[in-house]
Order: sequence, then C-alpha cells, then structure tokens
Amino acid sequence: MKGRLWTIALLVWTALCCPAQKRSIQYKPYIDLRPMHFGILVGMNLQDIEFNNVGPQIVTLEDGTTEEKTIVCDADRWNAGFSVGVLADLRLSSHLNLRFSPTMHFGAKHLTFHNLTDLDQQGNPREERQDMKNTYVSFPLDLKFSAERWNNYRPYLMAGVNPMINLTSKNQDFVALKRGDIFFEIGLGCDFYLPFFKLIPELKFCYSLSDALDHNHASELKDTNKRIYANAVTSGHSKMIVLTFYFE
Repeated sequence: MKGRLWTIALLVWTALCCPAQKRSIQYKPYIDLRPMHFGILVGMNLQDIEFNNVGPQIVTLEDGTTEEKTIVCDADRWNAGFSVGVLADLRLSSHLNLRFSPTMHFGAKHLTFHNLTDLDQQGNPREERQDMKNTYVSFPLDLKFSAERWNNYRPYLMAGVNPMINLTSKNQDFVALKRGDIFFEIGLGCDFYLPFFKLIPELKFCYSLSDALDHNHASELKDTNKRIYANAVTSGHSKMIVLTFYFE
C-alpha cells in the first residue's frame, strides 16, 4: 500500500513538472513574494511501528520454576487517522522556504503478539492483541524546495525534522511508547493557485529516529502475565504516512 502511494505521487509530480506550453491567466501572481505565509491544514495519516523482537526469553512462573518462552510482536497493518494544524511559511529565496506547521495527529497502532511456545488445539501460536491509541502533537520544521511556477501550479520537494509529543496516557496494556519522539520526514507536493486562496496537497513519509519504546512500562504492569509480552520487544520505531491539504 505504501509503495503504491509513493508510485502514484511520483507519477503526478513528474506530470506536473512537464506541463504543456500554453500559458493561462495566473491567479495570485505575487503571493510567493510575501516574506511570510500563514494557513491551516487538514489531512489523514497512516500509522505503523517497527519492532525489534528479543527472541527466546527465560520466564519465572508462579511456582518459582523457569521456562523458555518465545513471543513475537508485530504491527500487522497500517491504521488510518486524521490530522489538523496551522502553518507558518518563511520565504528564504525564490525557490526555498522554511516551514513550521504545528499539527495534531489522531490515530492508532494495532499490535499482535504471537506466542510461539504456547499453541492452541489446532497447533497455532496463541495470540494477544493490543489497539494502541495515539494522539501526537507535532512541531515539524521543514525546508521546501520549489520548482518554477507554471501557470497556476508549482511542484516541490520537502524534508525536515519533526519532534512529537505523545499525549496518550499510560495504561495496563502490553506495550507503551515514550512521551517524546523525533521523526525525519521527506515528501513532495504541489502549490495550486486558485482565485481566492492557494491549495497545497502534500504526501510525506515520517520515520522515528529514536527508540520509541517505553522500557519502564513492563515493571509497572500489575498483571505479571503481561510482562512476558512487554519484554518480548527490545526497541520500536514509529512510522507515519501523512496526506495533507494546506490552505493559504
């Protein structure tokens, strides 16, 4: 799914970079000459997380004996959410802008734990599931490199860093994430100049640069049976695909 989104986006961006030779009336011809731009944004996001599993682990049972368990954790699908925020855009040159766009991302991650040691009657690994709700407040700082404007559209590439704060409170689920994280993001988009405003669709991919896993969460669990699942992963890196519509 992610590969298809990027393929479609690249084809659209390439088509926009190869316009026809006929010129038309330009809307808002001087808007890009302003030193600052402000706007709002809405969009949707797809969230996922990439875990590193610890493999076999020695577990102490209630009777004091020990046993080797192997549990694998996997985020088995991308989960859809939505995003809202505001935009401040600083013009650095005719082709380069610095953007700051505080945003709230609402979404979730779906986790499945496969217990390879304990099998059911059909011989399949027993499974536990967790729906990890996430509400992020992000503060992305991006560089936007734009091509020459042609008629009423102007394609661009962007990249930057995005610190995020996870507002979701801790609970007694198997795995929890840290309060803070920082992402690298890269994407592409296009400015569309309309009679009364500028519309900017953008597609970007965000990847966590730090370990997002809360390693203290396992010791805080009251249910000791859940600890073997919490200890099954050693680190995690969040991922997000964001389709955003900016209105300036």
